[in-house]
Amino acid sequence: QVQLAESGGGLVQPGGSLRLSCAASGSIFGFNAMGWYRQGPGKERELVATISRNGNTNYADSVKARFTISRDIAKNTLYLQMNSLNVEDTAVYYCSGRYYTYADWGQGTQVTVSS
Repeated sequence: QVQLAESGGGLVQPGGSLRLSCAASGSIFGFNAMGWYRQGPGKERELVATISRNGNTNYADSVKARFTISRDIAKNTLYLQMNSLNVEDTAVYYCSGRYYTYADWGQGTQVTVSS
């Protein structure tokens, strides 16, 4: 198993930006894909963005124009750049590394968007 640890969450005003980081204890190139998920108050966990081993990315429609997923393989780190944040983005954000048969998960980092 690879341990994942998210960081970078916090309180931000609407329209502001945050960059989340996910540090892995091993090589992230071993994952078939990696992704960011989030769970807002009273909601189910939803997919935010993914990046495959070959670098292809995919985004939820609600964040496609505002968020960017990226990785630094040498640093074993996954990133999520979040711009133009709104109150609907308030959630706990989770990092995931996927294999074909299972996935590793971080413990999450809280993002709160409020005036």
